[in-house]
Amino acid sequence: MLNRQSLAAVAAGILLAAGIGATIPAGASTDRSRATTPPSTSLVVNARWGGHPSFDRLVFDVRGAMPPVTVTPVGALHYDGSGERVPLKGKYFLEIRFSPAAAHDESGRSVYQGPRLLKISLPMLKGVALTGDFEGVVTIGAAFDTKPTYKTFTLHSPERFVLDINHPVGCRA
Repeated sequence: MLNRQSLAAVAAGILLAAGIGATIPAGASTDRSRATTPPSTSLVVNARWGGHPSFDRLVFDVRGAMPPVTVTPVGALHYDGSGERVPLKGKYFLEIRFSPAAAHDESGRSVYQGPRLLKISLPMLKGVALTGDFEGVVTIGAAFDTKPTYKTFTLHSPERFVLDINHPVGCRA
């Protein structure tokens, strides 16, 4: 049989446990190994190009995992945010869009070492411009005098996105 002191100790333990349990939300865990951190942002750090006998190549270097990339023909290139037209000469343009990605670090400093606005004199590729780095989207524009036919692919270790633009038949680099 429990004496009064033992009964009081048991009751206090039950109440204490109930009080502590009431302050921990359902589903909460103290297991720190399950804590999640936001995924690191992929960084677009460079753009480079080269001419080859049958194609021009534009390569984008990415730090981190390769984000989804879209390449879209557009009528003109515009800077994100301002909407101002990018002053690259050409009749045809491609917008290369990395999302989610950034061209700056967590402190807001640019990590992008490629061209901001550059005229290029390859058989197909006539210019490249960084057109945006805003709200998790990096956009880069490419200019051409003739309608580009192209293919894209990724390379790994390190991560790179490649855009190969075919030369027209009979064109020499």
